[in-house]
Parts: sequence; C-alpha cells; structure tokens
Amino acid sequence: MADNTKTWSLIHTERRAVADTIEGLSTEQWTRPSLVEGWSIGQLASHMLRAAEQTPGKFLKQMAKSGFRFDKSMDDTARASELSKDEIVTRMRQRLTTTNHPPGPPVAMLGEVVVHGEDLRRPLGLTHPVSDDAINECLDMYAKTNFPVGGKKRITGLRMVTTDTGWSHGDGPEVSGPGLSVLLATTGRAAGLDDLKGDGVTVLRQRMG
Repeated sequence: MADNTKTWSLIHTERRAVADTIEGLSTEQWTRPSLVEGWSIGQLASHMLRAAEQTPGKFLKQMAKSGFRFDKSMDDTARASELSKDEIVTRMRQRLTTTNHPPGPPVAMLGEVVVHGEDLRRPLGLTHPVSDDAINECLDMYAKTNFPVGGKKRITGLRMVTTDTGWSHGDGPEVSGPGLSVLLATTGRAAGLDDLKGDGVTVLRQRMG
C-alpha cells in the first residue's frame, strides 16, 4: 500500500468527482448513450460502481461466469442490473477511502475512473479538471500495455504529446493535444481525436477501426 499511496489518493479524488457528477444528472441524461458503445450513461455509472467495489474473488467469479472473456464479462455486468442514481452515489462515496481492487496494479483503477469519467461526461457536454498527475499516470500505463484496451499497439510508431500536462511518449509522426483527449484516443475513443493535431492523427484515426 505504501508505494501506491499517491495513486489511491488520485483514485479517491476522481471517485468523489464522479459521484458529484452522477448526483447532478437528470433523468433524461441518465438514459443517453455514453462513449462506451452499447452502454447508456446509467449502465456506465453502474459499471463504475461495481469496479470500485471489485475484489480479486469477485473478479474471478465474474470472469468464470463469462467464460473468461474480459469484454463479455464487462458487458454482462453493465447490462445485468442497472442501479438507481441515488444508490450509486451513496455506494460510490463509501469507496473514497477503501483500497480494494481486482488482480492487477492500483493504477488500473485510476485508469478506470478517469477514462470512464470522460466516457460519462463528454457525451453530456460536461467537463471536469482532472489533475495532471492522474492523467500522466494513466497515459504511462496505457502506453506500455495492450490489456485491456490496446493502448500500446494503437500508439506504436507515433510521438504522443500532451500540451497541458508535460507528458510525451514514443517516436514518429506527432499527435498532440490536451491530456484528456490524448488519453481518450490512446484508449480507443474516437471522441478524443477532435482536439488533437499533428501528422500522426490520421494514422491514429485509422487505427480506431
């Protein structure tokens, strides 16, 4: 835990912000599509809560039930039983000090809440100032691994540069823009491309597939 104290602090900050955002949503906003294909805002919010409550045992049981197919497991849980807005907010706020998580490093939980926070807010035209440290930790992680969203292969051969957080990675045609938009594009969200510039944007767009 000691080595991950900063990461958990960032996670808890973003969870609090997500709970605040969810609390302010209208009934109409709750049913609109999120940036995650096939998931409504409400389904995404339910998924984010379940991620915050995840443990190794729960994760393995969930994976087994879905035939150890990660994407199917995530989709199944998002669609299984959408929770009410009030219940999600209450239970999310109970996760502002806890450090439980599924197998894997805690930074994966930071990526979960930061990226899905944008998946929830952007379709609604909402914004939230995520800290530079949180964005950069997420980018460092996704740039070096392909699981679960294919970040490494998506940006291989490109020079990725954030114009506001001081982060850069790789060599090749440049892609530059705000950190959150670079993060969304790295994780396969086409919505992030609109804010990006450089010779590498066309390549990155093609890789969205």
